[in-house]
Amino acid sequence: MKKAVIFGVTGYAGGFIAQELLDRGFEVAGVARSKPETLDPRIAFEAGSIHDLDIVERAVAGADVVVLATRAGMIASDGGTFAQALERILPAIIAQGARLGVVGGAGSLRLAGTDIKHMDRPEFNQAQLPEARLHAEALEVLKKHDDTLDWFYVSPPALFGSYAPGERKGTYRLGKDELLFDEEGNSHISGQDYAIAFVEEIEHPAHGRMRFTVAY
Repeated sequence: MKKAVIFGVTGYAGGFIAQELLDRGFEVAGVARSKPETLDPRIAFEAGSIHDLDIVERAVAGADVVVLATRAGMIASDGGTFAQALERILPAIIAQGARLGVVGGAGSLRLAGTDIKHMDRPEFNQAQLPEARLHAEALEVLKKHDDTLDWFYVSPPALFGSYAPGERKGTYRLGKDELLFDEEGNSHISGQDYAIAFVEEIEHPAHGRMRFTVAY
């Protein structure tokens, strides 16, 4: 049985990814700041965050894949950012020989046929801009480790989160660095279908050392 460790297991994306992995027979361990009463009892839980290196080193032991599904905007007590935490924990993941999958942001995706990033559009939610920039920084950190780390980064579409939950359809489209829209001009996907695409990449690697996106 393959083992997956999910940081941010109690969050929106992390929770759906955990359920999809469990449904496919994975052993799942999870790390988050607190444990909800509703957490699936099959998940081996530990309280903590990616900003605590000791917890990270202990959690990733024996893992085949490590999933980062934490909020990029969550700053450590010492002021450390998501990208800085990522730099610190990568040696532990590399030493374990685990693959790393990151729940990324949509802000750095470009509009089709242009160099305009989604987060630079006037209609982009300015309250989300700091987190979008932090996600973009994390992607650049990953690109610097292509020679030592097997990683992938999955950007969601523009509408993704508990505020736009949707439902499981079992269908989706994949893209690379451009924001995807459906025939009605919507850029969205449910948490369940995002998780399907994410776990498909874990089970059937096709986007090694790259960012891709998924949407309807």
